[in-house]
Amino acid sequence: MKDLPIDQQTRVTLHFALKFSDGEVIDSTFDKAPATLEIGDDNLPQNFEAYLMGMKAGESNRYEVPPEKAFGQHNPNNVQTFKRKEFSPDMVLEKGVMISFADARQSELPGVVSRVEGDEVEVDFNHPLAGRTLTFEVEIIDVEPVGAAH
Repeated sequence: MKDLPIDQQTRVTLHFALKFSDGEVIDSTFDKAPATLEIGDDNLPQNFEAYLMGMKAGESNRYEVPPEKAFGQHNPNNVQTFKRKEFSPDMVLEKGVMISFADARQSELPGVVSRVEGDEVEVDFNHPLAGRTLTFEVEIIDVEPVGAAH
């Protein structure tokens, strides 16, 4: 089965690294156990899965991923201003603090405090990697059909 290409309905064991274009590592499995995921299980964003399609065990590659194919461009509409009193009095509000909000569907929506000025707290709901070109390195260790015995 070593010739099975990555596609829907495959389980992939791989090493990956996600880096900024300057080489700074955001996340990597190369120094620990490899990751195993099923294509389409949302463990890997769909745009990143697209780079893996057709690769086989033993192959490796490196991709430059533009923001549109990574986490999107930074959207100024995703930066919201709140009043200090909208937060609990004991909450630490300073630049860089991550706060979790519930959106209209009660899904968790993380935001990062980008500015605190007087009574105003500015929160950025853009993905922290929005607007960044990333380097995605992969080494495929194994590809098997979903449902195959481990």
